[in-house]
Amino acid sequence: MKNRFARMWLVPVLTAAAFFAVGCTAEKIVTSETASAVTELVIPENSELPARYDAREDGRTAPVKNQGDLGTCWAFASLLALESSLLPEESYDFSEDHMSHDPNFLLDQKSGGDYIMSMAYLLSWRGPVLEEEDPYGDGISPEGLTAAKHVQEIRILPAYDREAVKAAVYRTGGVQSALYTTLQRQEQDSRYYNDKTGAYYYSGTLPPNHDVVIVGWNDDYPAENFSELPPDNGAFLCENSWGTGFGEAGFFYVSYYDTNLCNTNLLYSDVEPADNYDRIYQTDLCGWLGQIGYGDENVWGANVYTASAGMQQICAAGFYAVDADTEYEIGIVTDVPDQPAADWRHLKQKKLGTVSGTVPYAGYYTIPLAEPVKVKPGERFAVTLKLHTPGAVHPMAIEYDSGDGRCLVDITDGEGYLSADGDVWERVETEQECNLCLKAYTVMQ
Repeated sequence: MKNRFARMWLVPVLTAAAFFAVGCTAEKIVTSETASAVTELVIPENSELPARYDAREDGRTAPVKNQGDLGTCWAFASLLALESSLLPEESYDFSEDHMSHDPNFLLDQKSGGDYIMSMAYLLSWRGPVLEEEDPYGDGISPEGLTAAKHVQEIRILPAYDREAVKAAVYRTGGVQSALYTTLQRQEQDSRYYNDKTGAYYYSGTLPPNHDVVIVGWNDDYPAENFSELPPDNGAFLCENSWGTGFGEAGFFYVSYYDTNLCNTNLLYSDVEPADNYDRIYQTDLCGWLGQIGYGDENVWGANVYTASAGMQQICAAGFYAVDADTEYEIGIVTDVPDQPAADWRHLKQKKLGTVSGTVPYAGYYTIPLAEPVKVKPGERFAVTLKLHTPGAVHPMAIEYDSGDGRCLVDITDGEGYLSADGDVWERVETEQECNLCLKAYTVMQ
């Protein structure tokens, strides 16, 4: 077995209105640069993207909202993108207040947030809840609210890939992204913003500090419409969260050549009814905060859970792919002993419902098992995951406490194991002070 783990921690940096991850050169501490995955969004054969598209014209944009003076753009952009992915068939108004008041986050609404937080909130089924159940801006958030939908997949599209972003907007819904702006409210001026044309372009090196939603594009949008001239024509249409008094009734154009827009791109690609499964088993309520591995593209992981009351069938498992073209193999082990031995070779023989495949994007995926696996009340079962991520040395997503005061991480709720070869395993909570991001989904019989 290889010696000890090589760690890969995510190190976020607080900006004026939002958190976004940046690099850290300390030994064994680097960022999870998920947005840099080079992938292609699959477009049907003989189908071409138009030179111009405006989701408003198809009724596929949610109503413009106003975050006011709070640093909640990350929550607004996330839920606006989510709402747009359901349109025009389903129309929802989800609560930004509930997301930004999540007790697992230690930041208040003025301090900002990031897409890692919004992913953790949605993928753990803590939300989204309806706006009418938790109205924005009252400083409180009721307890006991339940999610109106279950988010089961979030894709992180490749950085600065215009065609991938366009295809996502065209086929699925709005794409959450970010830019740097000196604007903080709709009445402020900025050298980078032309308020007469509603056009924004920043070419500097400062990191993003404001989240928006991309809802369209125009390849021929004139470069002359921007305050500072970009290299060429072309712009994305974005929905903002500063009310209808900003831009064109809340929408504005951002140049293709903006430094930050399209660096990080989130697509809410699978949103299901809230009764799709009866139970979620998880230990990573704060989500993908870092990565871990053995300095190799391969890693094996397992989370052990105890089945709750009632006969259940394990139907699916969920995990994060930390980069492009990740290969996975998922299986279930039943009747796990109370004290699993370090040598778990029997896992290879006892796995049930095994399923394998490849996901071409970074992001979170829910994978149905080849066949459901029955578990009885009180039975201990393990979800096992083998990952092969090309080019990665830390392929497994983890939750851990970085000490930055962002999240309330609890590693006492987990029983996770990691291995370099699938034979000899180490307990991650005691050895590495982290939880594995590996969930299970069940239905009652």
